[in-house]
Amino acid sequence: MSLRAVVGKDFKDVRRAKLLWFVGGIYTLFAALFFYTGSTGQEPSVLRQLWNMSGLAILFIPLVALVAAYLAVAGERESGSIKFLLSIPNRRRDVVFGKFLSRAALVCGAIVVAFAVGAVLTAALYPAVKLATFASVVGLVVYFALAYVAVAIGISALTASRSRAMAASVGYFFVFNVLWIQGSAFSVVGALRFVFEDTLGVALSQNAEQFVQSLSPAAAYLQSLRLAFPEGYRDIPPADPSTPFYLTPEFSLVILAAWVLLPLLVGYLRFERTDLG
Repeated sequence: MSLRAVVGKDFKDVRRAKLLWFVGGIYTLFAALFFYTGSTGQEPSVLRQLWNMSGLAILFIPLVALVAAYLAVAGERESGSIKFLLSIPNRRRDVVFGKFLSRAALVCGAIVVAFAVGAVLTAALYPAVKLATFASVVGLVVYFALAYVAVAIGISALTASRSRAMAASVGYFFVFNVLWIQGSAFSVVGALRFVFEDTLGVALSQNAEQFVQSLSPAAAYLQSLRLAFPEGYRDIPPADPSTPFYLTPEFSLVILAAWVLLPLLVGYLRFERTDLG
């Protein structure tokens, strides 16, 4: 069985997942709600609704991606069907990357549907479509989704049971979507301050703290939104030539690319060496 066959078979299996379509349907419902209600005001603003949709993605996209992909490999290992899949014959890398492609296609398809509903309402109800911003926001949300699907597939390839895959996925979401991007004493940056400043007496620069925060896929995605919206909108600052390259919105795209590639690679290498009994 080739990579294409794995993608086709897995896509047919996972598209029946009711929970996935339920979560994706809610995102589409919010899109319809935002774009419709936003058109009823005195000054309809497409940018405002795109901003709302891109912010809502921080919550919904990780949920959709994790639900769609966290059992992709672990579920088949626990049920024993992975042995059948590999006896066709099939290479393990086809399983890992094939499942990534199928789950990514499904998640990204749900995102495109949600924004397509918004685009139809925009064309019908708003004075201007803002096509460039619209396309940029859709592209960045899809890019963010690819990172989370890759993480979920990597976790699934690293674990041998449904319970472990679920626990790891929930833990990842809590760390990188909650602890990592907020600035309290219980955040990752707060922990670094305690270690370096309170314990070792070494002061952390503001640039260092911002860079650590930007390593989360959610924070990198938020930073990348500056590329989609015009300067000055929602207090988006103009480009500053003195900003270190690793804090620019362009570099956030590199961080997201790392979140797409590294979890897949680590998961595949682990799965390749695993004794499936």
